[in-house]
Amino acid sequence: MDVQEYLQAHKRTTRTNKVKGTTRFTKFLWWCAGADKVFLELSPMKDRVKYAGIGGIVFCTGLLAAFSGGYAFYTIFSPKGEAVHDDFLHLSSILPALVFGVIWGMIILNLDRFIVSSTGKGDGTDRVTWKEIRGAIPRILIALILGIAISAPLEVRILKSEIDAELQKVQEDYKIELDLQTDSVINMQINRYDEKIAVVEKKIQDYESYVEKRRLELKEQYRLLELEAEGKSGSGAAGRGPAWRDKKENLDYQQTEFDKYIADKVAEYNGLKKSRNSLQLSINELDDSRSLKKIENQKVANQLDGLLKRIHISHEIGGWVPWIILLVLLSIEMGPIFFKLMLTKGVYDYLVENNDRKFKAYAGIVHK
Repeated sequence: MDVQEYLQAHKRTTRTNKVKGTTRFTKFLWWCAGADKVFLELSPMKDRVKYAGIGGIVFCTGLLAAFSGGYAFYTIFSPKGEAVHDDFLHLSSILPALVFGVIWGMIILNLDRFIVSSTGKGDGTDRVTWKEIRGAIPRILIALILGIAISAPLEVRILKSEIDAELQKVQEDYKIELDLQTDSVINMQINRYDEKIAVVEKKIQDYESYVEKRRLELKEQYRLLELEAEGKSGSGAAGRGPAWRDKKENLDYQQTEFDKYIADKVAEYNGLKKSRNSLQLSINELDDSRSLKKIENQKVANQLDGLLKRIHISHEIGGWVPWIILLVLLSIEMGPIFFKLMLTKGVYDYLVENNDRKFKAYAGIVHK
């Protein structure tokens, strides 16, 4: 079969859309590979399959990026809670995660499509030389960064059960640490209030002791004075003579001064008691706030449920698994670049080159 017979057979099968007809999905894969479907329609099956395979890798990379980005954004947007017991889906976080996941997948798909389409075929042979690799270094670096960005959320999802178990321990340990800090701070504040209460209490006790002692002294002196009036003490003579009246006046004067002292100290004494009650109330409030603080500590500990913490734990407990996932993603991401460097020139490539020369000629462009 010569070239013309092959092209005529290709046109017939394309029109009938049977054995060798090009489907829309195949054309989409060609688009993902950055190939020209017009020239691929005129090319042998080998070239069509080759670029469909490259486009399939690019498309699958975009799908993986969409899943990876969607899970990453869902982890970011979802409410934080206990790692192990939080098994239900948060509907409020699904929609933005889907939107950002699709956008992220489209960004990666277009970047990969641009990287693949802008990567040449080197010297046109199946060998990859250092010169070709040096020329592809910028594209390889971009593909390396994209592979790392895609692999991180995927490894977190693959190791989710192990990460949840370890994350629960981390949250509990952090909760205990926060509770100890809370107890330490509250106990320190309570100790300060206790010291102030002790000072106030001492003043109150000193005052009450003095008042009680003075009251008992005056009471005892009045009792002795009455016994003297009855002749049961002193000289033994009953009656209330001048000496007795002098003692009585002196005692009445002392009682008056004592009552005056108590009246003058009432405000200060009540202020001390009020201050003591206020300090005790502050201590009770601190004790009541302890439980509320510990509830807040639980919320703070639950915040250790973000994407960064999960990635950190996955690298700590994953062993070789995260690295294997990363290498697989890097192979998928950078594979089309190396494949294009290894491809030999086919009919499609010569058709594209010839068409470029024709366009230049029609436009009056002379390449020197």
